[in-house]
Amino acid sequence: MGNRYILDDDNNVRKARTSVWTIVRKILVFFVGTLSLAVVYYVVFALLFSTDKEKILEQENKMYEKIVPQMKQKAELLEDVVDGLQERDNGIYTEIFHASAPSLNPLHTLSSLSGLDTIPDTRIVRYSSDKLAVIEKSASSVEENFQVIFQALESSSEQKVAPPMTVPVKNFSFARTGASVGMKINPFYKVPMQHNGLDLIASAGEPVYATADGVVTDVVRSRKGLGNVVTISHEGGYSTRYAHLADIEVRKGRRLSRGTRIGYVGISGNSFAPHLHYEVLRDTVVLDPVNCFFGSLTVDEYVNMLVMSVSTGQSMD
Repeated sequence: MGNRYILDDDNNVRKARTSVWTIVRKILVFFVGTLSLAVVYYVVFALLFSTDKEKILEQENKMYEKIVPQMKQKAELLEDVVDGLQERDNGIYTEIFHASAPSLNPLHTLSSLSGLDTIPDTRIVRYSSDKLAVIEKSASSVEENFQVIFQALESSSEQKVAPPMTVPVKNFSFARTGASVGMKINPFYKVPMQHNGLDLIASAGEPVYATADGVVTDVVRSRKGLGNVVTISHEGGYSTRYAHLADIEVRKGRRLSRGTRIGYVGISGNSFAPHLHYEVLRDTVVLDPVNCFFGSLTVDEYVNMLVMSVSTGQSMD
């Protein structure tokens, strides 16, 4: 760049001087202009183009939009299952003990404390006192239930007999639980049909045992329907039925003890796969066999078995 000259008041030519502030102002203007252009370019680029990370985040958002409604549906289904389990428990206690079932969580009405370091001692004492009152109330209700049971046993002239409460196959795990009593999809006709027993998935040839003391009242060998069936009569008006057996080792009229082997798992009759179809009846009324197993399983196994039997919508026969 060449030197710049100006005329002074006397019409003399002299060299123009550039002040420091002028240079600083130009530098600031250049810097601000460059920064503004960079911001504009970045905004335009961000609006028109997406980085790899942004593309991944967009895909994840779309995936979450699809998953969240499904998770909500599953949560609602689990709530319905829990409600159903509570109703089943009440039914079991009413049927066997003639009393209402205890609450799953007697302390659920009390809110938990958070930030204990900042809570006054008086509030902690009051909270503990409230919890103790709830526990005492729950314990008293349990005691009242037992009193009702004992009074029913003493006042009734008829002897109270518990239903068959053992599992007819050994080494049972809840994962082997199939459909229970109710309207289930028939595997052959693909339509809802009444299912009056519990499907216990087992290997062909696995031994089947009597679930309580009793007398064999019927032995059927057939290639149709429930196939090979053994029916045992028990005290208290209860009877159990074991269907789709491969082979039968007992005869009609024989008196059995609990745990006696009566046959083997098979696929006789209309059976979709090897399994044991197990029924429990009382005075010809169909009961849900799952409700009779709580006395021979752990709490976790029993709860998982209940969930499996409720959620399985297709029977195996």
